[in-house]
Amino acid sequence: MLAPASPERVENQRTVTMLERDITAAGGGAKGKGAVADKVAYTWFNRIIALRFMDANGYTGIGVVSPAHGQLTGQPEVLADAKRGSIDPAVVSNKRTVDAITGLLDGTRSSADAQGEAYTLLLAEYCRYWNRSLPFMFEHEGDYTELLLPANLLAADSILGKATSTLTAEVCRDVEVIGWLYQFYIAERKDEVFAGFKKGKKAGADEIPAATQLFTPHWIVRYLVENSLGRLWMLNHPSSRLVEQMDYYIAPLDEETGFLTISSPEELTIIDPACGSGHMLTYAFDLLYAIYEEEGYAPSEIPKLILSRNIFATEIDPRAGALAAFALTMKARARQRGFLGKKVGPNICVLESISFSADELTELITKDGDKYAESRFWNQFANADTFGSLIQPDSVVTARLTDYLATLDAGSDVLRADTLKRAQRVIDQAAYLTGVYAVAVANPPYMGSKQMNALLSQFMKDEYPASKSDLFAGFIDRCTNLAGPRGTVAMITMQSWMFLSSYEKLRASLLTKQRITSMLHLGARAFDSIGGEVVSSTAFALANVPPEARGAARKRAGTFIRLVDGTSEAEKAAALSTALEVRTEEAGFHLASDADFTAIPGSPIVYWLSEKMRATFSSGAPLGEISTPLVGLRTGDNNRFMRQWWEVSSDRSAFACESLQAAEATGARWFPYNKGGAFRRWYGNHEFVVNWEQDGKEIEEGLAERYPYLVPAGKTLVRGQGRDRYFSPSVSWSKISSGAPAFRAYPPGFIFDVAGTSMFADTQRHRDALIAFTNSQVAYEQLSAVAPTMNFEVGQVAGLPVVDDVPDETVDRVAALIEQSKVDWDTFESSWNFTENPLIKTFQGATSERPPRVDSN
Repeated sequence: MLAPASPERVENQRTVTMLERDITAAGGGAKGKGAVADKVAYTWFNRIIALRFMDANGYTGIGVVSPAHGQLTGQPEVLADAKRGSIDPAVVSNKRTVDAITGLLDGTRSSADAQGEAYTLLLAEYCRYWNRSLPFMFEHEGDYTELLLPANLLAADSILGKATSTLTAEVCRDVEVIGWLYQFYIAERKDEVFAGFKKGKKAGADEIPAATQLFTPHWIVRYLVENSLGRLWMLNHPSSRLVEQMDYYIAPLDEETGFLTISSPEELTIIDPACGSGHMLTYAFDLLYAIYEEEGYAPSEIPKLILSRNIFATEIDPRAGALAAFALTMKARARQRGFLGKKVGPNICVLESISFSADELTELITKDGDKYAESRFWNQFANADTFGSLIQPDSVVTARLTDYLATLDAGSDVLRADTLKRAQRVIDQAAYLTGVYAVAVANPPYMGSKQMNALLSQFMKDEYPASKSDLFAGFIDRCTNLAGPRGTVAMITMQSWMFLSSYEKLRASLLTKQRITSMLHLGARAFDSIGGEVVSSTAFALANVPPEARGAARKRAGTFIRLVDGTSEAEKAAALSTALEVRTEEAGFHLASDADFTAIPGSPIVYWLSEKMRATFSSGAPLGEISTPLVGLRTGDNNRFMRQWWEVSSDRSAFACESLQAAEATGARWFPYNKGGAFRRWYGNHEFVVNWEQDGKEIEEGLAERYPYLVPAGKTLVRGQGRDRYFSPSVSWSKISSGAPAFRAYPPGFIFDVAGTSMFADTQRHRDALIAFTNSQVAYEQLSAVAPTMNFEVGQVAGLPVVDDVPDETVDRVAALIEQSKVDWDTFESSWNFTENPLIKTFQGATSERPPRVDSN
């Protein structure tokens, strides 16, 4: 807290006012101070890391945060020089500041920490100096960040010392290190956010950046960029030698037609709509540089052309956006010594939240335009820090209001000038998001609908109905729109969109309007920075296909490489290299077309199926047409309404009811409950009972009490959940399995649960035939295709094609297997039909058959 009469407050009144305003805007009090402190800490982290990177590469000319070249420890070189009386006048031009630094260092100006204070002044001046070339990293003079410099910068264990020891000259040869540092810097905040998710907290603007930042391994970045941007160039220039440096490029199997025409490198525009710290972009820079070089462009022109003509990006996190811009600028500086003097900024747009009051809108809406559409346009970025690049501006309205804004003049009206300045920012942001690009590439944020706050959840439902289940799915949709007709999309996302029913509409759209040209099915452990099986991912490239070319495109095979077995980035990268070299199915190399997927119910991306197995889906009747698969009861509170059968009184239990009416007549409270359970085929898992007294009255009341907003007017919650089939004999399976599914017979008397999903048929023979088929290897392979996540939904089982009638001999064998499994189940004390342990019976039998003992005496 700055005292009212402190020098900082007196000398920097405007800056202090800005600081106090931001604290108030961030919530005021401790919350506001904490938010501003976090922001400033990020800013200084970015600045110090950037200066150390430039020091290590010799771009600053003198060590701003580092000791003299070749030294690993010691004072920053600028301070050591200043102590010798050498202060660069091009950097520190203000005489008052020079005198202050000199006075502190020669002892004529008193201070408790003279060297620390002098270095603070020097560092602030160098930040202002580098603002000219890197304004995105070093904000303008007067920013209150300079008032809040980290303390004890000259201490041995300060961030300066750690930056120097960690970011060695060797490490700083690759700008990729900047992204890794940022990921580790936000790791603690990310853990906090995920801990909040476990407690039911929803994510908003403050949580999304930390929760969704994930640095992409370099070999995956290379695959994505080489098979989008690189592929597009190779299709247009098949004799290009670019292919020689693309180790992860997958060349088309057959001659390609109908691709986007690219005649000049300047037409290869690429956007990353969630760029993070810019890893995708820096490799795109390398590839583009090689293309320009091959085409004969002058080396002095290439960096500027790439940054101004080719590479575009958007981001909601200003800290990550600044690092991405810095990384690209450092790429350009590495290629051209004088680049920083050109003051060419990368096309990276950090999307700001901007809104206008009703009075302000009167200045911005045209006289003859659609007031609703124009008001919506000006306020579309009100929640940009939450929605980000998923916002889809209207290109026609954007163009019209761009022209209109150019006619407005603020004159001397300060308030109007501020309005027009923010309006221009809206136009600039809309221009990025309405642009048409040759390539869209991304590692988008992952966040399921359960973690979204109400605002984001409703936005996804309204704007992305086919992909509302997760942010990454929305970004798949968005990227296909950002890439123009015949453009290319390359992404790494969660693999769930390939299989789950919640993404069926998204798959249907992709397999109609786009073509999968290649895919790396990575599975779990593709990111060493994420432990365990948390993220199962897939990397893929799509080509936008215009309507007139879709018929032929659907039949053209893409390349799919299965890398799910590797347990680390290194193993998966090595497996990819092997697959690309040998090109056999044994090595994970598969070919499949979009038409192959649409032939299967739900269109899962099951590229590994053989042609014969795919053909089974085109013949026979779906299992759902010859039986009735149903989802069962949801009690809403199993701890309250469910017990293991031995926990309740036998006088209050009924184990052999064959209908709802018979159950009511017993007056019992507890009835057998099929809740799925462990892997067991043919028969078993009879362990639980459920409170169904008075036709489930207490469950109904409990559901209404717990979920009042779900109760339809005049209706009940437990009706319609297969209730008419309660107590009927069934074929059942566990909804979730860690391996193969297991189907088993249930006799009459059970209510079935949502996890003990069941199907029903009228005769015992029919049920036995269903078990014979569903427990077969054919059904297992089919289920592996439609439910690769081992979550066996009713709809997936109902879609299995039953090809032939099951022979009587097979049905008889199934009946025998069911009986044997029943006998086996009843030998366990956990069975309510248990009578005697067979081991004891065997022992007693053996004892009774022994000959009488003969006394040796």
